Amino acid sequence: MSGPAVLLLCGLLALYLLRTITTYARLRQFRGPTWTGISNWPHSIAMLRGNCHEWYAEVNEKYGPIARVAPRVLITSSPEVWMHVNNKPGYKRSDWYYKAARIEYRRDNVFSQTDNVKHEQRRKQMAPGYSGRENLLLEESVNERLEDFLHLIRSKYVSTDREIIPMDLATKVQYFTLDVISSVGLGKAFGMLRSDRDVDNYLQSSEEGLTIGHNALALGFSWIAQAPFIGKFVAPSPKDNNGFGKMMAACFRLVDERAASSTDKRSDMLASFMRHGLAGDELRTEALEQIIAGSDTTAGAIRCILLHIMTNPRVYRKLQREVDDAVRDGLAPGRGEGLVTASQTKQLPYLQAVIREALRVWPPVANIFSRDVPPGGDTVIVDGESVFLPGGVCIGYSAYGMHHSEKIYGKDAKAFRPERWLESDPEKLVEMTRTNDLTFGHGKFQCLGKPVAQLEIGKTIFELLRNFDLSIINPTRPWETRNVLGLFAISDMWVQVTERAA
Repeated sequence: MSGPAVLLLCGLLALYLLRTITTYARLRQFRGPTWTGISNWPHSIAMLRGNCHEWYAEVNEKYGPIARVAPRVLITSSPEVWMHVNNKPGYKRSDWYYKAARIEYRRDNVFSQTDNVKHEQRRKQMAPGYSGRENLLLEESVNERLEDFLHLIRSKYVSTDREIIPMDLATKVQYFTLDVISSVGLGKAFGMLRSDRDVDNYLQSSEEGLTIGHNALALGFSWIAQAPFIGKFVAPSPKDNNGFGKMMAACFRLVDERAASSTDKRSDMLASFMRHGLAGDELRTEALEQIIAGSDTTAGAIRCILLHIMTNPRVYRKLQREVDDAVRDGLAPGRGEGLVTASQTKQLPYLQAVIREALRVWPPVANIFSRDVPPGGDTVIVDGESVFLPGGVCIGYSAYGMHHSEKIYGKDAKAFRPERWLESDPEKLVEMTRTNDLTFGHGKFQCLGKPVAQLEIGKTIFELLRNFDLSIINPTRPWETRNVLGLFAISDMWVQVTERAA
């Protein structure tokens, strides 16, 4: 090797070492697992294993409420710190994570947008549609899909003493949430429940797209899909035959049909978005995002609630008794008199406690949601002490660490016990509720779909327990699950369903 080449190599090595040392020194006061101060690989390995949410919790439990998981990435299990980060001006979504969450080439949606001003403007355009203020038939649309769900179970999957008919609850719940979000969001249900199949492979396409994006982020390759020129050939496209591309094509077709119809007077999410200025590529992008985010997150919530009910006989009996008593006392309609309303489900204390507790024990969204610390740094309060966060780093959300906190929820925090929400003193209940609400985000980053999700969840759990008895077929392996970009890909949740007497 020639002298100049050796000098160049030595210079590059020196620059690399200097950068590594500088990055390490910036966060030297924060502890973390071995090598996380100088390498991304421990974090990448946890992501590739599909259980990074558990790893984050373990890191916080061992190293404190703010700990290091990568050279310039911190993770926090402190609700106070996380609320501060989401409220204080100057923090922004981290490009390294949110750009990887883009679906289309170099085009942001309300979730992936990292510019605070643009993000706030887009939220204002979309919030009325999600809230129901301009979606007057929101609950009616959910009712129609819930009726389809109940009919599908009753017509094909009811078991008896003579025959067990296994039903993959994970898949059927996903059919339900996809039909709901397409109905309320696009004005036309995909029709999965009525056909009992993955129409146009929406479900398969979503899982493939999320898995590809997750693995690319873990391995540090996600930037390629957004790179100038080459990204066009790597990022999903409506011309693709699988993954997100196939879903994009079908979704865009429905959006374009609605946008081109001047006589369509429906008042749904899409109509609200258009009234508030979304059109063309922006309208297509947000419609696609709501389909993916709105179905996976709510499906994950319903699945985790049902799993914890079915595997806790004491809770199952108590909740079903509350459901039956509500019908008997006229607090909910009887069989054949229609579905329970959202407002009626909110008046059932044990149902609401079960929902909160299940979402606490198994948060359906366990994204890191990383935020860049302001350039000048910031000081946060942790356990009464001031801690300085330097600029140039980011801090993320440890969902499991936060929602399994013994300090907040008691010594049995890792156990599923809905009664904690009914017996805590008022001051403790305020702290628990404030923390639990973070499962839907906080402040300007709170989930827009929260009202729709809560409506779906309460009504679905009530009606399933009113109409059927459900039990896990294989208690030793109730489902298959893995974390993909903070969402949970859940499958093989085989149950047997029996009809309850009217």
